[in-house]
Amino acid sequence: MKNSLFFKIFIVVCVLYLIAMLLGYEHFDLFLKPILIPILFFVTYFHHKFPTKRNLMVALFFSWLGDIILLFTDLGEIYFILGLVLFLIAHITYSVLFNHQIRSSKKRNKNIFIAGSILIAVYLIGMVSFLLPNLGNLEIPVIAYASVISTMLLFAFNGLLIWEKPGNKLVFSGALFFVISDSILAVNKFYNPIEKSSFFIMLTYLMAQYLIVIGILKLNPKKTK
Repeated sequence: MKNSLFFKIFIVVCVLYLIAMLLGYEHFDLFLKPILIPILFFVTYFHHKFPTKRNLMVALFFSWLGDIILLFTDLGEIYFILGLVLFLIAHITYSVLFNHQIRSSKKRNKNIFIAGSILIAVYLIGMVSFLLPNLGNLEIPVIAYASVISTMLLFAFNGLLIWEKPGNKLVFSGALFFVISDSILAVNKFYNPIEKSSFFIMLTYLMAQYLIVIGILKLNPKKTK
């Protein structure tokens, strides 16, 4: 019951926030953005105990810290770097979380896994190569971050092949939206400004977090006696 209520609250606040972003009221960031991820944190907190529950809560916590720090990027580049580090920790935690999910009895298709891994590697190399001329002093942090989020996507893709439905599809979709969100952010910051970038970044980011949380919870249903 509590989880259902928190999910409804999350969706309502997200809709209000995204409408504000779409209409150009980006100053609402200071009021609405800090309360979004904590709602998902409480969804996880009130869910029954499962082996990787703490990992999910830690990933959400560092995501929330990253959200807060990135609110102050206009004050200096150091805030962007700190936000990058916090989300890097979140993605490492998500990778650990995905790696420790219980696999189903089905065997992983090695050919599909190899093909998917190659596509993820192509994305990583292509995105870094595309942005490299414009990264300046942030070259190493951005490359490290891109490598970590690509690794997170790889773990989610592996899960897509070995986890139970529908959790596998939800988590992979969430990881994919995370990559899309960060790709939009990177292109907007380092290559060319994108119209309504804040809206598209947050739309895909919130979808990512929501899908990952609900996917992990579905992968860890309450055991019936």
